[in-house]
Amino acid sequence: QVQLVESGGGLVQPGGSLRLSCLASGIIFRINTMGWYRQAPGKERELVARIGSGGTTIYVESVKGRFTISRDNAKNTVYLQMNNLKPEDTAVYYCTSWLSGQEYWGQGTQITVSS
Repeated sequence: QVQLVESGGGLVQPGGSLRLSCLASGIIFRINTMGWYRQAPGKERELVARIGSGGTTIYVESVKGRFTISRDNAKNTVYLQMNNLKPEDTAVYYCTSWLSGQEYWGQGTQITVSS
């Protein structure tokens, strides 16, 4: 059974930082592409960042220079370091995995950026 379990969400003030973690089980983590999506109220879900099995990363333009995705294959964990958070980053953040057309999703974790 595949499980992706996110942690690290919460409430943070504008300009603050948070680190999300996603622990994966039931997949061969090291060969999966891992990523983070988010969905804000009233908006469509969007890809925030993705990291390939070889470490190649992509980011949505709005988070470049502020967010960093990384992975630790020994711990089956992908991270999203989020710095200089803005109110528009408020959303539910989802961890995802992809391999050969097979996609899995976590349950999501809420990030609220507010003073």
